[in-house]
Amino acid sequence: MMDIAEIRKHLPHRYPFLLVDRVVEMKLGESIVAYKNLSINEPFFNGHFPDKPVFPGVLLLEAMAQAAGILGFKTMNKTPADGSIYYFVGADKLRFKRPCVPGDRVMLRASIVSDRRGVWKFDVSSDVDGELAASATILCADR
Repeated sequence: MMDIAEIRKHLPHRYPFLLVDRVVEMKLGESIVAYKNLSINEPFFNGHFPDKPVFPGVLLLEAMAQAAGILGFKTMNKTPADGSIYYFVGADKLRFKRPCVPGDRVMLRASIVSDRRGVWKFDVSSDVDGELAASATILCADR
């Protein structure tokens, strides 16, 4: 549905902080499904942790927020090139259920809960092979 070239039009992030590889499903104004492929070549695995590499939880949360950001930008029909930027401003009910490791395809899911005066609320989750990795309710602000 969206390859990396299209994703780069809708997110301001760049390597090594662009954490969405592909969007596979999107219902504008409702939900998105995307994924991040984890490779041992990712720079954070060198130090987190050298003998047992684990995708950092804060980056997993960021990846879910980036998927939500794509959904928000597409729903508003805006891009960063239009001068719009989407800030991640909060997280509630954050839970990590399983570690994500090299070789995993982490599915990223987000659905819109509300949009009030430029502050969007999303329910987000991630899973690997159908097993929940993390979930949260996040807030993003369009500025």
